[in-house]
Amino acid sequence: MKSDAVQADIELIREGFEVSGYVANTHIATAVFLAQALDKPILVEGPPGVGKTELAKATAAYLGRELIRLQCYEGLDEAKALYEWKYGKQLLYTQVLKDKLADLLDGTHGLDEAMERLHSFDDTFFSPEFLEPRPLLKALQVPGGGVLLVDEVDKSDHEFEAFLLEILSDFQVSIPEIGTIKADVKPIVFLTSNNTREVGDALKRRCLHLYISFPDQALEMRIIEKRVPGVDASLLRQLVTFVQELRTKTIKKLPAVSETIDWARALLLLHTQDLDEEMVRNTLNLLLKFEDDIESVENEIPGMVRRAREGS
Repeated sequence: MKSDAVQADIELIREGFEVSGYVANTHIATAVFLAQALDKPILVEGPPGVGKTELAKATAAYLGRELIRLQCYEGLDEAKALYEWKYGKQLLYTQVLKDKLADLLDGTHGLDEAMERLHSFDDTFFSPEFLEPRPLLKALQVPGGGVLLVDEVDKSDHEFEAFLLEILSDFQVSIPEIGTIKADVKPIVFLTSNNTREVGDALKRRCLHLYISFPDQALEMRIIEKRVPGVDASLLRQLVTFVQELRTKTIKKLPAVSETIDWARALLLLHTQDLDEEMVRNTLNLLLKFEDDIESVENEIPGMVRRAREGS
């Protein structure tokens, strides 16, 4: 059983999220609390559109920290994720050295002494001045600590996943030309996955696991009420009831919370008072993104609309 102080801290997180527009349950708020207390990344899994990315944004807003986002994709490599060298600046520096070569070598005696003086400039090419930090390195260097979002890590390659392990274990990276860079203040790290592939065990061991599923009707109503203010209470219940039943159908892509929000905004824009069959058919493409899915529920719309209205 949680102590009163811990419970109060968790409730404070949940309330802080809600102020920024993110409606979280106690399960989500507890995971964020533990991530802070244990300095552990959170691997957030669940269907697309249930608020995984928004959770990282809400955490950054609540804590007043900078959000650094790394969008993963197949073929993502170290140069795009960690750092690369400013080759243009290095080239310009080379030209300056070339133009000043005579001055630099002035007073040297013999080849060995000249080479020794030139070698003194070698390290400058690979100094922090010429380093271009990418999201992972930026997250380690944010004063006061940031929030790092590694979005859709399941879309990256296994090699990149392995590369992440040093950062997630020790909050540091090794750059051969410079050495090890360690975070002064550890960032809060979120990794999201839509389960397009299984994430490796080594990565999972380093993370707290949080699964965000589709919300129940009461929670989804709170979310819509928060994100789309102005929707009439009766219409709010109708549209959420309709979406909740739609998710029980056998279709390719179930409507996400983000799509419920879009639908609510559209109905508000269209000055809808109550759901009706024509309105649903004209706007169903906001909820279902495959024509086959729309066609598969076509004959069920009258009954679904009736049940939604009766439930309100």
